[in-house]
Amino acid sequence: MNESQTWYIVKRSVGNGEIIASDQVGDDNLEIIEQWGPFSSQEEAIARRVGLIRAGKCQPV
Repeated sequence: MNESQTWYIVKRSVGNGEIIASDQVGDDNLEIIEQWGPFSSQEEAIARRVGLIRAGKCQPV
C-alpha cells in the first residue's frame, strides 16, 4: 500500500457514504454528490464516516 495515499468519503447518488482512495476521486463513473476529506488513513476516514452517518449526512453502505 502507498504510504502517501489519502482517503475520501463520498456520498453517491443513492445516498450511501463510501470510502475511496484518492486515485478514485476523479472517476466519472462514481456519481459523487458530496465528498469529505482528504484523510491521512483509511481508519480515520472510517471514524469520520460513522460521524456522518450519525449526523444523517449519508447512509451506511
